[in-house]
Amino acid sequence: VQLQASGGGLVQPGGSLRLSCAASGFTLDRYAIGWFRQAPEKERERVACVNSRGGNTYYADSVKGRFTISTDNAKNTVYLQMNSLKLEDTAVYYCAARNWYCPVDASSYNSWGQGTQVTVSS
Repeated sequence: VQLQASGGGLVQPGGSLRLSCAASGFTLDRYAIGWFRQAPEKERERVACVNSRGGNTYYADSVKGRFTISTDNAKNTVYLQMNSLKLEDTAVYYCAARNWYCPVDASSYNSWGQGTQVTVSS
């Protein structure tokens, strides 16, 4: 099971970015994929998750209405569309996988991609 996260960068407040999490070695129909972020001196938090087969999605209150998680099964990739970005969205973003469903706790996820830096700055 391998995950490859990409798409981070520098963006101004109010801007948008789309992160990608490409999965290899497994198919998404049996795995939940979560997006987490970690800012300096803060705990890693789950911002969004989609459970296996894309049945249900979950969002942190801080990103609801701004972020959208989606799955492209043909590409075995999960995306995180981030709109109306705020300064406080600055963090390293990670994608992670586990079987079937979407717990909040990062320790419940078995596989992690490398992080991608998102910096929101004017």
